[in-house]
Amino acid sequence: MLITAVLPVFCIPALSFADKVKFKDEYKLTLNVAQSFYWGMGAAKFADLVKEKTNGAINLKPFYSSTLLKGAQLQTPQMVSRGIIDCAFESTINSSTVIPAMNIFSFPFFINNFENLDKIENGETGKAIFAKMEKIGLKPLAWAENGFRQITNGKKAIEKPDDLKGLRVRVVGSLIFIDTFRQLGADPVNMNWGDAITSFQEGVVDAQENPVGVLIPVQIYQYHKYVTLWNYLADPLIIYWNKEQWEAFPAGIKEAIQNAANEAARFEKAIARAGLDGEKSLKILKDEFNYTMEVPDPVKFFQEKGMTVSSLSEAQMKAFEEAEKPVREKWTSQVGKDIYDTAVADMAR
Repeated sequence: MLITAVLPVFCIPALSFADKVKFKDEYKLTLNVAQSFYWGMGAAKFADLVKEKTNGAINLKPFYSSTLLKGAQLQTPQMVSRGIIDCAFESTINSSTVIPAMNIFSFPFFINNFENLDKIENGETGKAIFAKMEKIGLKPLAWAENGFRQITNGKKAIEKPDDLKGLRVRVVGSLIFIDTFRQLGADPVNMNWGDAITSFQEGVVDAQENPVGVLIPVQIYQYHKYVTLWNYLADPLIIYWNKEQWEAFPAGIKEAIQNAANEAARFEKAIARAGLDGEKSLKILKDEFNYTMEVPDPVKFFQEKGMTVSSLSEAQMKAFEEAEKPVREKWTSQVGKDIYDTAVADMAR
């Protein structure tokens, strides 16, 4: 697994003249989940580290559950680029409406594992996406992670493409998600989480898809008895700042915030992957952060809650990959063949 090592923490020389710089009393950080989610825990860590590493010069306040945007999280890139919000800890899914190249992570059954994901983020694809962000007034700092998205439902184990036929699936508001599930014969529907829970309880909606770091805090086992760990697409997070504001910061402040972003991203990635990549992320959390996961084994956790957990074989994954080929072909032109080819090359390295 390719994860950049945590940079050592040094005193920040620029802070010796930081008092001469006019900083805001508070900087706003937006994200669209609650603090109890793994993603939210990463944002809290980032805010704490920024304050620590800037010796209190930069006070960053997380605004959870998209409260700054009243739930309109798809507007996050615009609000940060215009300086209305200072920075974000945001999903590529939400930012893809502004930067279509980010949809490369939503290609169904394309990336499939952590090794490929790290190669793309740390390779030429990641550099290209960060460059596109800079062009619209955003300063990307680090890759974090919501996780590979898994599917749960209340009717049956999903182990082959035909198992999706006729299922009504709650999905996020992205067209590639709609295309992905329609291709499998499902009926995708976009709705907020509160409405989704009511729909699960009433049997109006059969299934949903989300990463483990969401499924555990929302207690998905209360509504569904089947979970398939199929890694059908990745959901990376990016920590980014308003570019104009960033460039006005003294060098020492930039260095401190960048180090905070690197460390928070590494911590949050390890939480998101804990128990899903063997002992790797659990060891990172223990050795580097002195942190112990409350749920160190998600598979065992779901089973203990009465869920049937399906992990797909290579042949089963291949069947889904073949079934979704038309969707990947359609979206290659929309994302850009250059980005697609670059991602393929990154994964081959």
